[in-house]
Amino acid sequence: MKFATRPGATPDGRLMLVSRDLAHAADAVAAETLQAALDDWGRVEPLLRAQADRLDASSWADASPLDPASLLAPLPRAWQFLDGSAFLAHNHILADAWDYAKRTPADPPLMYQGVSDRFYGPAADIPFRSEGDDIDFEAEYGVVLDHTPLGISPGEALAHVRLVVIINDWSLRAFGPDEMRGGFGFLQAKPPSSLSPVAVTPDELGDAWADGRVCLPLRVHRGDELFGRPEGGAMTYGFGELIAHAALTRDLCAGTVIGSGTVANLDAAEVGSGCIAERRALDALASQASPTPYLRFGERVRISALDREDRSVFGELDQRVVHRPS
Repeated sequence: MKFATRPGATPDGRLMLVSRDLAHAADAVAAETLQAALDDWGRVEPLLRAQADRLDASSWADASPLDPASLLAPLPRAWQFLDGSAFLAHNHILADAWDYAKRTPADPPLMYQGVSDRFYGPAADIPFRSEGDDIDFEAEYGVVLDHTPLGISPGEALAHVRLVVIINDWSLRAFGPDEMRGGFGFLQAKPPSSLSPVAVTPDELGDAWADGRVCLPLRVHRGDELFGRPEGGAMTYGFGELIAHAALTRDLCAGTVIGSGTVANLDAAEVGSGCIAERRALDALASQASPTPYLRFGERVRISALDREDRSVFGELDQRVVHRPS
């Protein structure tokens, strides 16, 4: 199944089912919002699937063309957003450039708690106060969970993945170093993130969902430039490991969103990067005199993923960076 959310009577919007080809959508009958569906997944999932089957068969009378520009995030707000750093390639590239210790697969994954009271919609302008805050994008995959119990194992954890999304984890790099040195987690460096137009159940990915990984490249455009196409299957820690890490000491409520961290590959010099910070590290390693600049107001960032037949899976995040004075 594929889901989207249009504006509705509340900030949580109105849940819609989306056809597999992303052409049509219809209001979900079994649940008003995606959070309501996740809270009662065992009961509503068969009802939602029956409606999705009719939508894909063009036999749902109230279907209408899907307008991605009108959509909210599939989850406009969530109870919890936890973002990991599952690609050690990203850590190793930055470590080589800036001479700090490399993490190994024996180390636990890194994870921080991010803003969850708002996720930007896929076509929203993204406001920032100053270009001097070093505005960056981070292209990630993410999963949305139902209720997940404390102490769950990585293998068991994957049974609680209900949806897969693309995340743009916007970052303000000027704040990151001081906040990391403070040892108390990110705050100012991590404004709200954006979600793809469409959230999909793992079965929609076919064999591209393997071992808790989305084995598809993320296509990242900065303006008209293809900035990167890193492969999502290269996660050092799969989503099972990330979920188990998050649930080590607590239950995770239905609607928890867990991000992969920047999708990154060791051959980033060839396939490109999922964020500017990594490109700047590569610039330093190549002794580039002028590192790649961070984003400026008016720039456009697009992120998408195509399946093996070059069809869009999640729709496209297509957003501009704009100025909003503090």
